[in-house]
Amino acid sequence: MSDFQYTTVPGKIQPLFTKICEVGVPPKATVQWLKSLGFTSSNDASLLGVLKFVGFIDASNVPTSMWSQYRGTNHKKVLGEAVRKGYAELFAVYPDAWQRNQKDLEHVFSTSSTGGRQVIAKTVSTFKALADAAEFPPVDQQTDLRMTTSTLHAPVVSPSPSASAAAVIGGGPSVHIDLQIHISPEASPEQIDQVFASVAKHMYGRKASE
Repeated sequence: MSDFQYTTVPGKIQPLFTKICEVGVPPKATVQWLKSLGFTSSNDASLLGVLKFVGFIDASNVPTSMWSQYRGTNHKKVLGEAVRKGYAELFAVYPDAWQRNQKDLEHVFSTSSTGGRQVIAKTVSTFKALADAAEFPPVDQQTDLRMTTSTLHAPVVSPSPSASAAAVIGGGPSVHIDLQIHISPEASPEQIDQVFASVAKHMYGRKASE
């Protein structure tokens, strides 16, 4: 896992995103820009790292299309999608990450950080502050196996020759299974992997990696 971003002033995350909706889009998001909005503390500079982590600014601190989308009427949903992308590894473990308790989040974040307890605590606080400012679809919609544009077909499972022979000798019918899996277009790669891992486990009796 990669390191998760954190700020030492998580309480200022929501006020910052409120300002993003209210003011114009800057050529670059800089420390000076933060100061112009009233974020004058030296610790406030860590907010820029959070913006970068959720895809609101690029490597050069230039606002991205995500920034512009956030300024619309669905800003909470836009931020929710940005958080899901930035914290994809966390959501792969807990699809309802924003509803998880401190202990669950600390466990995931601690596996990708060499920082101490204070760093992990700030990482959790940063995620919670982002989640509080965002809106997420219900978990059952995130993992919905319906697909509106295309359908993924799993291989047809046929019995082995020995099994077929045994069925004929015993007078029983042969077995033919045709499995179809419908996956939401919004499902992440990690969620898709989990679906097929479950299929491999229950249909073939082995792990997907075997």
